[in-house]
Amino acid sequence: MRSSAISKFYRLSVEDRIKKVANFADLNQEEIDILRNNGSLPTEVSDHMVENFLSNIEIPMGIATNFMINGKDYLIPMAIEEPSVIAACSNAAKIARASGGFTSFSTDPLMIGQIQLLDIPSPEIATVKIQLHKQELLSMANEKSKTLSSMNAGAKDLYTTYYESPKEMLIVNLIVDVRDAMGANIVNSMCEHISSKVEELTGGRANLRILTNLSDLRISYSFARFKSDLIGGEDVSRRIVEAYEFAAQDIHRAATHNKGVMNGVDAVLLATLNDWRAVEAGAHAYHSIAGYKPFTRFRLDKNGDLLGSIKLPIAVGTVGGATRSVPKAQITRKILGVKSSSEFANIIAAVGLAQNFAALRALADEGIQKGHMKLHSRNLAISAGATGRIIDVISERMIQEGNISLTRAREILNSIRNERNE
Repeated sequence: MRSSAISKFYRLSVEDRIKKVANFADLNQEEIDILRNNGSLPTEVSDHMVENFLSNIEIPMGIATNFMINGKDYLIPMAIEEPSVIAACSNAAKIARASGGFTSFSTDPLMIGQIQLLDIPSPEIATVKIQLHKQELLSMANEKSKTLSSMNAGAKDLYTTYYESPKEMLIVNLIVDVRDAMGANIVNSMCEHISSKVEELTGGRANLRILTNLSDLRISYSFARFKSDLIGGEDVSRRIVEAYEFAAQDIHRAATHNKGVMNGVDAVLLATLNDWRAVEAGAHAYHSIAGYKPFTRFRLDKNGDLLGSIKLPIAVGTVGGATRSVPKAQITRKILGVKSSSEFANIIAAVGLAQNFAALRALADEGIQKGHMKLHSRNLAISAGATGRIIDVISERMIQEGNISLTRAREILNSIRNERNE
């Protein structure tokens, strides 16, 4: 009987782990060889990055073109498995470019760390003591990073939040300027470092000491004008606004609307190996504070052009993290050419806005499926074994027939092969 209870799996070599998994899953030799292929990321590096490493998995990476942000041109690496995203994003950037591109801005890179205090004799006295010793606590926190301190960054402020129910607790919120880092490691270190002093001051017990991914002090904005005559006319622009208004009123629509934003945002984060889960969590939490709402806004100006804007908490880094360990992540960052975390966040906000505009335009004009299914049909043709020009031949025929499936792709491919052999 197969069992997933494998003793000391982490101590096995990568090759022995593959053998164990292959036996468990009845993998054939071809499948085993595929697992052994780790591409440009060396096995020994991957084995130190994650636990129980088995193999690297490839996600297609492309380049979004046409982006002009704050007057500067960018080529933007995007890693995503979903068809049509990169093409749509590039097209949206081309339309925005005709009006000067995107204007983006990011606030200072402030992150918040939290210390959860329980069993406090007096929350009122504890709050006062923490404020009286604020500068001492900030100085202690800054002992954990001489680099940030030398840049006039690091721990800047703190405040408390009191919760009475269901269990009485006092939260110390530490505000840290992390400069060009994402900030998780340094913020967590600072919280852990000062927690014993906080316990001493308050008589309470520190439980969690960790940053929050709701980085609501680290906000990025982007704006663009999309000329109606380049979109398809004022009617299409109006339909886009109506689609946005639907999302502003209906949470079910808002979820899919925002997924369209994150198609672009996550693809850039993944290509550069930044923490896309953290940005996802922060974005959805931020726009849920007053009830779940769209990440973007659209309206028409007096000339009938479409004005789009986005507002997102974006915690990203240009130093530290996995980027240093992974060669392709180093290359994608070089392609972007960003000099600071704020510049990087500006780009991501613009990409999110572009992607959302592209999705709404497709929905409001020809429907989302036309472009998506064209690329999906190409993927099916490739899965069927087609190569080169034959991929497009099979794709176009399936679209014409209205029968887009792997079975039909194989049938057409076999038919083409038979014709060539006759």
